[in-house]
Amino acid sequence: MESLIRHARTITPHPRPQTGRSTAAPPRPEALFIACSDARVSPAFLTGARPGQLFELRNVGNVVPPHRPGRPTGEAATIEYAVGVLGVTDIVVCGHSDCGAVRTLRPGGLSISAFTTWWWLTRTNQRSRHPAPPTPADPGQLHLLAQLEKLRRYPKVARGLAHGRLRVHGWFYNLSDGRILAAPTDNSPSPTSFAPL
Repeated sequence: MESLIRHARTITPHPRPQTGRSTAAPPRPEALFIACSDARVSPAFLTGARPGQLFELRNVGNVVPPHRPGRPTGEAATIEYAVGVLGVTDIVVCGHSDCGAVRTLRPGGLSISAFTTWWWLTRTNQRSRHPAPPTPADPGQLHLLAQLEKLRRYPKVARGLAHGRLRVHGWFYNLSDGRILAAPTDNSPSPTSFAPL
């Protein structure tokens, strides 16, 4: 923690105008970046984004809960705010290899009651329109495809996609070699078509 504090102390404050109120323009981020809370995954590092370029949503397992009217979640509020208020034109959902959240829910995984309860409340029916891949895939890739599928069902997201005002991207960060793979498009049949970004 000491190294984090030392760095925070080195940040130079921006000069403020002497008008008594801030005249800074409101942020206009280019994209909503949904990522895992894993400390090894840094949206700014992966994209080279400067402050104000990304609107970030991070949670354990880069989960996108299903859209359920009358049952709001913090994730749903963030997605709707990014699309409806900030007017982002792109949404990136970024999964990664060796994801502890994905591993936790596999047979023999850890038992963490709060996480397990939250996970089950935010998942959809396990049936997916993506058939089982013919070759083994990283479970995190299958998980990423499921999150993209749920995201596209949000009404604001679906309208933005239908009118060409919004694009949805799936990225998969391979921690072992640092490569980022792009998830298949909406029409691709399986995660075997993940390709280098």
